[in-house]
Amino acid sequence: MTTFRTIDDLDVKGKRVLVRCDLNVPMKDGVVTDTTRIDRSVPTLKDLSDRGGRVVIVSHFGRPKGQVVPEMSLRPVAEAMAKAIGRNVAFATECIGPAAEAAVERLEDGDIVMLENLRYHAQETENDQAFATQLAAHADLYVNDAFSCAHRAHASTEGVAHLLPAAAGRLMQAELEALSNALEAPEHPMAALVGGAKISTKMDVLGHLVGKADLLIIGGGMANTFLFAQGVDVGKSLCEVEMADQARDVMEKAAEAGCEIVLPVDAVVAEEFAEGAANEQVTLDSVPADGMILDVGPASIDDLTGRLANCKTIVWNGPLGAFEVSPFDTGTNAVAREAARLTKEGKLLSVAGGGDTVAALANAGVGEAFSYVSTAGGAFLEWLEGKELPGVAALNRS
Repeated sequence: MTTFRTIDDLDVKGKRVLVRCDLNVPMKDGVVTDTTRIDRSVPTLKDLSDRGGRVVIVSHFGRPKGQVVPEMSLRPVAEAMAKAIGRNVAFATECIGPAAEAAVERLEDGDIVMLENLRYHAQETENDQAFATQLAAHADLYVNDAFSCAHRAHASTEGVAHLLPAAAGRLMQAELEALSNALEAPEHPMAALVGGAKISTKMDVLGHLVGKADLLIIGGGMANTFLFAQGVDVGKSLCEVEMADQARDVMEKAAEAGCEIVLPVDAVVAEEFAEGAANEQVTLDSVPADGMILDVGPASIDDLTGRLANCKTIVWNGPLGAFEVSPFDTGTNAVAREAARLTKEGKLLSVAGGGDTVAALANAGVGEAFSYVSTAGGAFLEWLEGKELPGVAALNRS
């Protein structure tokens, strides 16, 4: 990940710069309801504009499947971007063709234009060479600032990077540097915390991490399957009984690699998954037959926070319990806050990502306190699996 160019390597004055952002933001009644992705794109766009670049923003929005769907227009996003960046952002009603060409032609140094939804054209997701060529014709330089789309080999993320001098934007650069420091060249001891409902969706992640981490902490419903595989009666807990053999395989591979699997040592159980449901703390040998494990218990929290004190790096993906409903967020909150405290004191590099993870850390009040929190769902997961991301590989080659 260290061979890519950044926008610091580009001379952008007077040049047209095609910037691939991920502006697939939540919207209701034509109004953007969460500007996080817009805000994260601002540093790159402002830098290029301030240096005299003629900035051409492209992005997808929703899944129009190659059709023009008015509700999926990027026009409201351009308006929100203008507010966020504090300068005018023009809008073109097409991303290729005469309207787009005219909008780009009107740009002067420092100007910014946003083109219409790339996915109004099926050729975008097909990585069609002719479509990529039409996009590239808008620019002299290409900047990819959409790590969250880097796992897709689309025309705007992979195809264009081969047609123009290419570099990573500020957001892409920060993401790649954080991920490289956390997994490719981590400071040891390194812990990986992987939670969530099912191990069947994260077998590749677990298989890759046992060869990287010193500690693999497993939480959520996934931990129940591992406990079941060790002979623990988990009652009515969420558990993939059919995955017990695979769980045992992961434990064997971890042992061979010198990676310690860390499972809960106690649990919080309830008969129903509901806000404020009656619950009790139990040892693992006394889970009620009609009970569900919905969180780790206090002994597990003490165990995990104690282990973190000896770690230098943690990669976090997924919650320890059913954090969406109180009080089953206690374990996730406690361990996340301890990781945040150690990060603040400079003792821990903490990198987290994935949809549930971002929400869980926000719930714990530490969304801004980790070293880096990735909002890239699929791309972050594929990186954890050790896969090559086409959008990143294209930057490396360019």
